[in-house]
Amino acid sequence: MMQDTDSIFGINCALARYVDGVNQRDAALWASSWDEEAEWILFSPEPVCGRKAIVASWEEAMEGFPFVVMHATHGDVSVSGDRAQGRSYTFEVAETADGKRLRVWGRYDDEYRCRDGEWRFSRRVFSILKSEEY
Repeated sequence: MMQDTDSIFGINCALARYVDGVNQRDAALWASSWDEEAEWILFSPEPVCGRKAIVASWEEAMEGFPFVVMHATHGDVSVSGDRAQGRSYTFEVAETADGKRLRVWGRYDDEYRCRDGEWRFSRRVFSILKSEEY
């Protein structure tokens, strides 16, 4: 049981780095939440593959949002050795470069990998649950 507790803590830390990276607009911090061989599926059915490509895609996307604050929480997480699966739920408030103000509620279906004692996302698939301009 202690191993699962340590794993869940490490997985929570990966989510915390991800969210804090978004809120601080810190690409290095955000990148540290991703496994080097990760896949990210955001708004296209085709994944962005590899940490370097994922970070480049995120940096490009963030140029369109001069303001964004993200909040997230984990749903259920299941650990099996150095791999895990779970969900997380997000709420974001953002302003686009052209002045639109948005609120977005979403869900990530996540896979995690522990490498060298550090848990990171190995796959994230995002689904919008609700989005609105305000």
